[in-house]
Amino acid sequence: MEQDLILAGRVLSFAASPFDAGGVAAAVEDHEALAISAGKIAAVGSLAALTAARPEAPVIDHGDRLILPGFVDAHAHYPQTAIIASWGKRLIDWLNTYTFPEEMRFGEAGYAEEIAARYLDLTAACGTTTMASYCTIHPESVEALFTAAQARGQRVVAGKTCMDRNAPEGLRDTAQSAYDDSAALLHRWHGVDRISYAITPRFSPTSTPEQLEALGALWAEHPDCLMQTHLSEQLDEIEWMHQLFPDARDYLDSYETFGLLREGAVFGHAIHLQPREKDRLREVGASLVHCPTSNTFIGSGLFDMGGLMAAGHRIGLATDTGGGSSFSMLRTMAAAYEVAQLKGTALHASQLLWLATQGAATALHLEDKVGNLAAGMEADLVVLDLASTPAIAQRASRATDLWEAVFPTIMMGDDRAIAEVRIAGRKVV
Repeated sequence: MEQDLILAGRVLSFAASPFDAGGVAAAVEDHEALAISAGKIAAVGSLAALTAARPEAPVIDHGDRLILPGFVDAHAHYPQTAIIASWGKRLIDWLNTYTFPEEMRFGEAGYAEEIAARYLDLTAACGTTTMASYCTIHPESVEALFTAAQARGQRVVAGKTCMDRNAPEGLRDTAQSAYDDSAALLHRWHGVDRISYAITPRFSPTSTPEQLEALGALWAEHPDCLMQTHLSEQLDEIEWMHQLFPDARDYLDSYETFGLLREGAVFGHAIHLQPREKDRLREVGASLVHCPTSNTFIGSGLFDMGGLMAAGHRIGLATDTGGGSSFSMLRTMAAAYEVAQLKGTALHASQLLWLATQGAATALHLEDKVGNLAAGMEADLVVLDLASTPAIAQRASRATDLWEAVFPTIMMGDDRAIAEVRIAGRKVV
């Protein structure tokens, strides 16, 4: 077992959501240090108190650097790692041109293992310690990601992507094989170490009613799992859905009809929602995941963060690799700020950090495990250098408070701002 450790610096934890609290001070607590023991946070508080309680523990002093919860990416496609930043088209064209040909390769276990390791390396370098990922239809793709994450002691949510229509030959399963493969993977991996399984229909246009019904039945049998899929990403996608599901009241109804809507449902994008959909999503406590770099890169639209938050929705943040154009949650926070500005909402730095940590963890129902720095939480954390480049340093030097100092790193920071990353207490970057 690794030795107890004390990290000193500016340790930020959340006492409440900055969206709900009456000001930043009520939501965010600023500490001097945290203690790590057996892969978990043992205590957070003053450096003097922590060193007095653990006189044998070594102290690593990060000075004025910021110690935060590790970033949580609530919606990604690790099999799209190698095609990130491919020249953009509309969603369906992008899937057919780039995504589906690449995903065809993941039936080969060796290739899946190579990309899984590369993805976890790239995301860790950007400060991401937990993610929810879609795999491909191949069980090998799920095995590769879970095996790599387990070896690193990393918390990951993922599942086999299910598609039995409107996809190329070789990327289609069936209603029965989707159920059988998902059930086998779920039984093998769910709850093992830090692995969670998510039942994963890609989106309703690529699943027949029979497949959606089978996956709804599987979820009913395993209600402690999450269910992740896509919702209302583009207007032409919604029109296509109505052609395929003519009896559906709206896009959400194409899932609800088959038992795929309740608390634990995680819907990526959710841009073009109808009033009934908003009401129903909030009523059941489903999660919405904002994917700003993807939404702008593929031209999908502008997520209504201000309106949906004010209405009480559960919302997280995500890169949507590789439709999203960056592995970095810093870049994703910057894009979320810009999108919100276009919708008339100015997100505060504390709100952006919360979305990328506790907000995303809450969307994945992991808020009791990751996404905050508090005693008993898993010791996943990132240390930010707030002067990582000359441009950022010169702006931060003029800051009159912490938030003015951290905002330039959110807007201009990249992997150079990531001074250290720990997963389950172990240093990985």
